[in-house]
Amino acid sequence: MSLACGIVGLPNVGKSTIFNAVTAAGAESANYPFCTIEPNVGIVDVPDERLEIIRSFIESKKILPAALKMVDIAGLVEGASKGEGLGNKFLGNIKEVDAIAHVVRCFTKGDVVHVHGNVDPMRDIGVIELELALADLETVVRNVERVAKKARSGDKESIALKELFERAQGLLERGEQLRATEWKPNERVALKPLFLMTMKPVLFVANVGDDELDAETPQVAAVREHAAQTGSEVVVLCGDIEGELSEMEPEERAAFMEDLGLEQSGLTRLIHTAYHLLGMQTFYTAGPKEIRAWNILKGDTGPVAAGVIHSDFEKGYIRAEVYSVTDLEQHGTEAAIKAAGKLRVEGREYVMRDGDVAHFLVGK
Repeated sequence: MSLACGIVGLPNVGKSTIFNAVTAAGAESANYPFCTIEPNVGIVDVPDERLEIIRSFIESKKILPAALKMVDIAGLVEGASKGEGLGNKFLGNIKEVDAIAHVVRCFTKGDVVHVHGNVDPMRDIGVIELELALADLETVVRNVERVAKKARSGDKESIALKELFERAQGLLERGEQLRATEWKPNERVALKPLFLMTMKPVLFVANVGDDELDAETPQVAAVREHAAQTGSEVVVLCGDIEGELSEMEPEERAAFMEDLGLEQSGLTRLIHTAYHLLGMQTFYTAGPKEIRAWNILKGDTGPVAAGVIHSDFEKGYIRAEVYSVTDLEQHGTEAAIKAAGKLRVEGREYVMRDGDVAHFLVGK
């Protein structure tokens, strides 16, 4: 499953610091704009306590967690939609991801230069969202013109597309983000080939100071309010602290988090939120060689899940034997699960559930 979450924001808000901490990939992080030019790509393990639960009942040589693709995209600036600051290139990078993690600077202390001279989260969010809307507007207008001729000739599909694109055009001209609007499933399908950036689900990452993790500062409150108005998620973290945590050994990290009063790192919350933002869920395969978590989309069927393991398995899918991690906790072994009548045999129409443990029967 190759879905990707892109990390965006103004220059010097902490994008690369957070990306480094999430992926330990070593993206350049410096106190000047455009230190990231080419997008950095990292594959992140998705923290999942259920893997250890499964291993406590099923002995296995190794555990393989699910993975998430994160892309660190260079900072956008005002005028990016017109090419400012290599904007066209960076906007193209955003078009290629499936969801956006928008890092917003909420910390005020320190000597990190802000491109606008002072910290104002709502202004910064406005700059990014306006540039994305302007770029999308150009795309939509171009497509209105593309379908107009056929629409004038009476072609029903082109008439419907023209009306849809003109609706999107009107929203963008008012500066609205398209994700905040209700769209019918067929409308989303029609808009998808346009790769509109303001349609992508967004997670706002409020990057606070190391003394502000427990404080609901005015800056964080403003980000939360905007996210609620636009149907987005919010994660609050301190990029500098997360960077320190990522370099520690597990025992040292646990002690440091306890001192800070953190039950879960900000990066774990960021990864989990991004994972769900992408519409993903997890199923497992378990045996003596490995216990493995696999990514699928919510709503995927048994054959699609089997095809994630190997492309030939989707076509050859016959059935799946399925139980949940909860079933395993309650009954202890697969034999006991079967004896209790909890082992389900599912056919081609079965819609996978998050936390399923599956054995697939596949024909040649």
